[in-house]
Amino acid sequence: MASTVWKGHLTFGLVSFPVKLYSAARSESISFNQLHKHDGSRIKQVLFCQAEDKPIPRSEIVKGFEYEKDRYVVIEDEEIKKVAPASAKVMEILEFVKSEEVDPIYLETSYYMAPDEAGEKPYALLFGALKNTGRVGVAKVAMHNREHIVILRPGQNGVLMHTMYFSHEIRKVDEFRTDVSLVKEKELALATNLLEALAATFEPEKYTDEYRDNLLRMIEMKKAGQEIVATPEPQQTKVVDIMEALRASLAAAKKPAASATTSEALVEEVRPARKRARG
Repeated sequence: MASTVWKGHLTFGLVSFPVKLYSAARSESISFNQLHKHDGSRIKQVLFCQAEDKPIPRSEIVKGFEYEKDRYVVIEDEEIKKVAPASAKVMEILEFVKSEEVDPIYLETSYYMAPDEAGEKPYALLFGALKNTGRVGVAKVAMHNREHIVILRPGQNGVLMHTMYFSHEIRKVDEFRTDVSLVKEKELALATNLLEALAATFEPEKYTDEYRDNLLRMIEMKKAGQEIVATPEPQQTKVVDIMEALRASLAAAKKPAASATTSEALVEEVRPARKRARG
């Protein structure tokens, strides 16, 4: 079972019941250590005090907020706990809104929300009501040293919580716009047909991190002393006539999909290198 990241009470109206949160997802990437180029030994980061011109242990470090250039106020952990808002222990649902009104750009991190002891029935009632109404709850909760506005929505097996960016955190870019006058009706019709030809049911398990797989394969080859073969670069075709490009794309989309993926192509190129290494 994943570790709990928050425990407290969820309230809406006069209903209150205990819940706990678990991280719903985590990113996976290949991490590298920093080594000394000359002897291959691992580099250790040292905490250094500039004023005393010497390294210091982690136990001598405190939090500080810079309120002016090079001037700080020291903040203790206990002082932070004293000013924590009520939402650090009680998550209050402020309102219920239609799910389609929430722009996904505001969604940040996902969590599973589970009922704690004696909270199963009110939790099930909330889950059912959210599914029946097509609405999501907008709530407030404090965790990880900041207060969040969150969305509570019904998932397949229970309630999911998504922390949200505040409106001032969403970047407004004037250049980010679309000139729809550039598109002709025939072009739009062909593009629509192409999208329909490539339509499929969303199945997240069929998508893989090809870059991560290639890195892992490269690491195994390096361990075995084998030659590293570059991944074939995709062929870029310059679009001259967008209508012809759309027609050709639509024709190709109607043909059976190619059997070999880029990763499989890489494996085929790796095999000769393995044979040369064995030889």
